[in-house]
Amino acid sequence: MTTDQETSMSVTETGATIWLTGLPSAGKTTIAYELAGRLRTEGHRVEVLDGDEIREFLSAGLGFSREDRHTNVARIGFVAELLAANGVKVLVPVIAPFADSREAVRKRHAAESTTYLEVHVATPVEVCSVRDVKGLYAKQAAGEISGLTGVDDPYEAPEAPDLRIESHQQTVQESAAALHALLTERGLA
Repeated sequence: MTTDQETSMSVTETGATIWLTGLPSAGKTTIAYELAGRLRTEGHRVEVLDGDEIREFLSAGLGFSREDRHTNVARIGFVAELLAANGVKVLVPVIAPFADSREAVRKRHAAESTTYLEVHVATPVEVCSVRDVKGLYAKQAAGEISGLTGVDDPYEAPEAPDLRIESHQQTVQESAAALHALLTERGLA
């Protein structure tokens, strides 16, 4: 049984999860917030599930072992799917370094008939280490931390993402525009 609200839902009110994966300091969060602003201006319901905020509030207590990273991604995927199923465009700028974790999130979305798009922010580690937004690369180089994704911990880049953004070769606005174009092509914007 559908409600009047569901039957009157336009294509722009259709929810989706847009997962931005990539190395630390690749530009995932910056692109997500740029796109979120544009989508809100167009009247879309949008949420950004920032990986740092999720770790603080939803996944507090988890470490960075493979199992903990998988649990973190699964939790984020659950929340994203729930929001997307209710008409929200959910932008998820989260590293999610392991292909099997991302695939599990994709399968959960498919099982619920919720749109899931994977975007690889494919910034080379050399560029990320120069950007070093949080100082992680410097700490790793100084021996203060270990397990940095893409340096001394694995990152499995998506083989066939819905979109690959090379943020080091374009502006934030151009990256967000490319992602907006994908959403438009898929009838989501």
